[in-house]
Amino acid sequence: MFSKNILKLIVFITFLPLLLSSCGTGADARKFPPNPELRVKKNMEEGRGFRLSETFGGKSTTYEFASSNELWRASLDAIDFMPLTSVNYSGGVIITDWYSNDQNSNENIKISIRFLTNEIRSDALDIKIFKKICENNFNCKISEGFDSLKLELKKKILKTAKIYQTQKENKDFKPYKGLKRK
Repeated sequence: MFSKNILKLIVFITFLPLLLSSCGTGADARKFPPNPELRVKKNMEEGRGFRLSETFGGKSTTYEFASSNELWRASLDAIDFMPLTSVNYSGGVIITDWYSNDQNSNENIKISIRFLTNEIRSDALDIKIFKKICENNFNCKISEGFDSLKLELKKKILKTAKIYQTQKENKDFKPYKGLKRK
């Protein structure tokens, strides 16, 4: 009979064409975008890829971009003059850095806006305002409150968000053009 080495050689030669047929001749790097997300998108559009979530009947998750949220945009517009420390859309938080105007550099203000819902309503925002008063940049006192400023800021954000929402609805509105009857 055959020896073990000859049998291994026959099996190897039999499967070698299968192994080599899956190898391509190489791809032209100029035809493929360097960004992996763009490559995946291009492959999906050309029908050369699949997603496991879609294959097994799972739902794919889509996230809204922050610019489509009217409250988020209105909040950023309301405090656009202040430097930002932390902005986290997925967590729903905007925190400004300490800000002072040119008139009194010993008094600084910091604003924190937390989004409780995406709906435009008065209880959708949790706004905190902190004031820091320093004497000679060493002895600083920080206090929270300023209800009148909170109310004014909340009104401005809600009013601007409502304007953005109306503009978005009017932009997407397309009147129905039904069949014309003779």
